[in-house]
Amino acid sequence: MIARQPITMALSALLASVTNVPVGRGRKPANTIPPYYLLYAVTAQTSGAPFTDMNEDLSVVYQVTSISGPDPSRPNSHGVADQAEVMADEARTAILGRDPATGLWLHPLVVPGAKVIGRSLDTEPGGSSDPADAIMSYVQRFRFDLTPA
Repeated sequence: MIARQPITMALSALLASVTNVPVGRGRKPANTIPPYYLLYAVTAQTSGAPFTDMNEDLSVVYQVTSISGPDPSRPNSHGVADQAEVMADEARTAILGRDPATGLWLHPLVVPGAKVIGRSLDTEPGGSSDPADAIMSYVQRFRFDLTPA
């Protein structure tokens, strides 16, 4: 059986290292002001082997919420949609980017005991609807397919 927590940790580390933006797992990162990402585990589904076999494949969906915010150097500034969209682009590239010459992922997602065999954008609802918000957000959900290593 593929454990969920190592996937969460690997995805969080990948997103933070590639984008150089803090990632909070289910909540705001400690001692951080925007911008940052929020990472939520959404769904999981097993398939492949019968229940008596502990080697079933796993398909998981994670939500990545890009949080933009005020510019600390500008009093009374607000988060902006452009910043949230750039963050969403960077997250999408970090997770789905491929080398055009080899077709391999630009950034490996290493999960102990499992091999990531598929990545895709599950849904992208987009940005928050009120540009007057002090903090803007942009939501994406990514699906990962894994098989035991």
